[in-house]
Amino acid sequence: MSTTQSERLRGLLEPLVSAADLDLEEIEVSRAGKRRMLRIIVDSDEGATLDACAELSRVISQRLDETDAMGEDEYVLEVSSPGADRPLTEHRHYVRATGRLVKLQLHESGELVARILTVDDEGLDLEVPGVKGRRPTARRVTFAEIAKARVEIEFNRKDKKEEEA
Repeated sequence: MSTTQSERLRGLLEPLVSAADLDLEEIEVSRAGKRRMLRIIVDSDEGATLDACAELSRVISQRLDETDAMGEDEYVLEVSSPGADRPLTEHRHYVRATGRLVKLQLHESGELVARILTVDDEGLDLEVPGVKGRRPTARRVTFAEIAKARVEIEFNRKDKKEEEA
């Protein structure tokens, strides 16, 4: 998608997404045969529910029909939340991942898998799991040290709500 189309779509859609109390994470236009696919990724601190995505899809579809932002060609609109393995790129992504296990690729010292304990403006306080019966250790990583980051999927970790019950 051209930068101007991307900027135009973002300018058109961001107010609609914000009005739904969501963050516009990504806009992607791709080809699917003769049609184009317009994929809009939204999120919030509480997550984007299926109902919120469906309602936002109706609102966005109506707005796009009122404008020529997508041109005359057919397209398919998809509004969804980010996948569980989405890269952490914004400060708010790290805040939302607090308590989760993440894999960090560090510029200088390789790879690190740790749980995010707290997030501030400079970086992360982490708990690095102990190996072979050793206790977990605390570690501080600044955002400047991080090359890439992703949430690690945990199948056996209890949800906070389950732990409180």
